[in-house]
Amino acid sequence: MYYPKINNNESIKYATRILNRIEKLSKISENKNNTTRLYLSIEHIKTNKIVEKWMKLAGMQTWQDQVGNIYGRYEACTKKQPAILLGSHLDTVPNAGKYDGILGVLTSIEVVNHLNKNKIHLKKAIEIVGFADEEGTRFGITLLGSKALTNKWKKKWLNYKDKNKITIAHAMKNIGLNTNKICLAKRNTKDIKAYIELHIEQGPYLYKNNSSMGVVSAINGAKRINCTFTGESGHAGTVPIYMRKDPLIATSEWILFIENELLKSKTKIVATIGKINCYPGATNVIPNKIKLTLDIRGPKNNELNKTISNILKKAKEISKKRNIIFNSKKYYSTKSIKCNKKIKNIIKKTINKTQGNCPSLASGAGHDAISMAKKWPIGMIFIRCIKGISHSPKEKVLKKDIIKTIKTYMEIIYNLTEKI
Repeated sequence: MYYPKINNNESIKYATRILNRIEKLSKISENKNNTTRLYLSIEHIKTNKIVEKWMKLAGMQTWQDQVGNIYGRYEACTKKQPAILLGSHLDTVPNAGKYDGILGVLTSIEVVNHLNKNKIHLKKAIEIVGFADEEGTRFGITLLGSKALTNKWKKKWLNYKDKNKITIAHAMKNIGLNTNKICLAKRNTKDIKAYIELHIEQGPYLYKNNSSMGVVSAINGAKRINCTFTGESGHAGTVPIYMRKDPLIATSEWILFIENELLKSKTKIVATIGKINCYPGATNVIPNKIKLTLDIRGPKNNELNKTISNILKKAKEISKKRNIIFNSKKYYSTKSIKCNKKIKNIIKKTINKTQGNCPSLASGAGHDAISMAKKWPIGMIFIRCIKGISHSPKEKVLKKDIIKTIKTYMEIIYNLTEKI
């Protein structure tokens, strides 16, 4: 089947429009001085309406599902064909960058726009989804949008609260969503052939290797653990150092151990202590309790589990030596997900053709593709972000990379509709 390739002038035009639209969406924020767009907020619904308008202009039929995901569908050359689903997310972290998630949705719209402009329909339908909640910022549950598609939404989540004590159920009601119809967001397996996500890398690999694009081989598994070191308070001026049961010192020793172990390790595991609370938190009082979070990720599940076990064992050894108590509780866990081999090869071959090379790399960040892989074959394309900076207002993607990517993305989608 014929399809119109995107020429240089067209790719420049599309890239310019993508960047202009990214700027427009970046202004839709609960704060004037940065981009913060959370799930089930006024900003969420406003963004959906604007993206829906752009989908319609590209020739798509549109709808919003029962958890707030926004969809567009462009029919195949024959009706009732399954779709290649292209997607990413429209929500952000607080004080976010402009491109995370959004770039993938808007680039997908331009591909469909190009097909529609040339009156071309492919062998399979093209659907685009703008996921409502990937980041999990507001309610502490990640991938809520894509979990609804795969029928993994849990009823108990409706009672989860944000920092203002507003439940998910109440927030859904406020924007006109029916909590009794969440199950209708589930998609039938046969209606979708594959899920493809275009996303900024959020790391420095492509930047350091001077590559505009790369193919994702896998998405790292991730574990998040709440940890507590409990010691004994005392007067900062009267208790001798050798008599202290200071949990902060134990915590510090443990954090340095984690860093040293991972630096020596030949694995690609990374760990982050993202939050520490010290109690009672007074200048002249020896702490009696330290609460902290451990985020640890890696591409191989067995290696990741073994590393976690060793790290937690060391925390207990340090605590015993210092006569304090250590406790931990895992509150989040995802296994590493491999991208579909056939899709990965199609992506790699196409990028090789366009770029002359195609780096293959695992994603250290989580994506909606994690949820989607439970029901459909997935593939991911990374586009370079400058210096690997993401989740920050300094996040940036070069226009020349978008120009190159839009042409490649069109060819990838065509090849997928022919071969998947």
